[in-house]
Amino acid sequence: MAEHIAPAQPHGTNQHGEKDEKRAIQSEIDPVVHLEMGDDDMKKDHMDYNRVDKEVAKYASDVAIHISPEENSRLKKLVDKRVLSIMIFTYFLQALDKGTLSFTSIMGLPDDLHLVGQQFSWLTTCIYIAVLIVEYPTNRLIQRLPIAKYLGCSIILWGTTLCLHAVSKNFVTILILRTFLGIFEAVCQPSFVFLSSMWYKREEQAATVTYWYMMNGGQQIVGGLLAYCFSLIKAPPTGHALIKSWQAIFIAYGAFSVLWGFFVLWWMPDSPMRAKCFSEEDKKLMIERVRSNQTGMQDRRFRPEQVKEAFMDPQMYCYMLIAICTTLPTSGLGAFANIIIKGFHFSTLQTQLLAMVLGAYIIIVLMSSTWLAKKTGQNLMVMGIYVIPSFIGTIVLMTVVNKNKATQAGLLFSYYLVLSFWAAQTMAMSMISRNIAGQTKKTIVVAANFIAWATGNAIGPQVFLKWDAPRYFIAFATHMGCYVLLVLVIIFLRFYLASQNKKKDRIQAELAAAAEGSAGVVDSDLVHAFDDMTDKENLNFRYVY
Repeated sequence: MAEHIAPAQPHGTNQHGEKDEKRAIQSEIDPVVHLEMGDDDMKKDHMDYNRVDKEVAKYASDVAIHISPEENSRLKKLVDKRVLSIMIFTYFLQALDKGTLSFTSIMGLPDDLHLVGQQFSWLTTCIYIAVLIVEYPTNRLIQRLPIAKYLGCSIILWGTTLCLHAVSKNFVTILILRTFLGIFEAVCQPSFVFLSSMWYKREEQAATVTYWYMMNGGQQIVGGLLAYCFSLIKAPPTGHALIKSWQAIFIAYGAFSVLWGFFVLWWMPDSPMRAKCFSEEDKKLMIERVRSNQTGMQDRRFRPEQVKEAFMDPQMYCYMLIAICTTLPTSGLGAFANIIIKGFHFSTLQTQLLAMVLGAYIIIVLMSSTWLAKKTGQNLMVMGIYVIPSFIGTIVLMTVVNKNKATQAGLLFSYYLVLSFWAAQTMAMSMISRNIAGQTKKTIVVAANFIAWATGNAIGPQVFLKWDAPRYFIAFATHMGCYVLLVLVIIFLRFYLASQNKKKDRIQAELAAAAEGSAGVVDSDLVHAFDDMTDKENLNFRYVY
């Protein structure tokens, strides 16, 4: 759906009867309750400074300022250099750190730590149980603290934790370390969703989210190559190295993450208002650049009415279900990727190198889905289309027996196809940043989404049962159920968002007819874009689907 701002309409009236009529029409937007903003507030021709964050108010203009395409391009390049570059490489490091367990699984880590039964699966599950526990406090801290400082410190802590993995001697030790890793890494994705909506225009956010999220594929490519290099390290009795290959990879990745954390503290600004690297004029223009998003910039105040609206909004539950239906297959396929591929009778070296091909395929899926959504304006429809190859690939993996080179190649290709559903995961995150307005509401929805994300990731490895190897029928059957539910949720969400847009169009048309040329509630000049209104409170807001 093309994004647009509702056309200017004539403003309000002083007639008591017409005021009553407007209130009746307004009440049709369910479940909006204007606890702090009455009809008179909406008629103001300036920002409501009681609702606008003080830092934002210092730089924001009273009304929208036109920014030329050339100037907009210049500002975006400045933001890309300082913000997008950090998000991309930070997410790459996080994905690399998480993916390390998959690579070390065939480097002797399970044997050296005497892992038995489902213990290897728990090393992935414990990360996401930790995320489940800390997700809402983390999102609240993201809203309250300087976001770049919080992110940088978290990176330093997770890098230190990863280094300590090398001294693990048994299951309990590494389980505790993996849990702390989950706690410190919990800040990454939620903070990026907030950063994407803070720094980028609505039409840029899908690509922005894709750029950092596709680093999951990037880590598969680089991680596969690096893992092969580390696998050449031979400790006694077969070699003379002081440490084993799996210990070396943890130390190297962890130490680099610590250094990167210090760089983030130095390089990345917390917000356009606090960006010492930009001129005062550029700060103002960067804020004006995202005014049309109508999702706000920042607001550290807690608004209870927005919490209520978040829990009453079907959007939140749809995004949660999408997160569960995509991460449950993702985490299992990720943690067991090399084990599954090796189960197709490839050597350890071939398995490490084939992981690089998988990474390239993930990048192609994410980039092509984003391009197609931008080209057609149909986000949810594209999400549904990209689930189809996952059905096909899973059916092949469940039904075809590996008998020769031909079936070996076919099974490998089918495994790659399964990962097509990643497009849905990425686009759903970008829809949260584009479709949820109001800072407290966004905090709740983002936290709920990543709690669901963590739940799916925690369950994912547990459906890969050791006794069901190497074909894992139970796991792939579970994945099929996730894909069916995912398609149903996509269909419902598209219908719901379209109906909400039509309802707002109808209400604005009725208000215009009732106003008869007098002042009204429609904010045609985006005066109230930074008033921390929710997507339901703001009649000008239109959903992207």
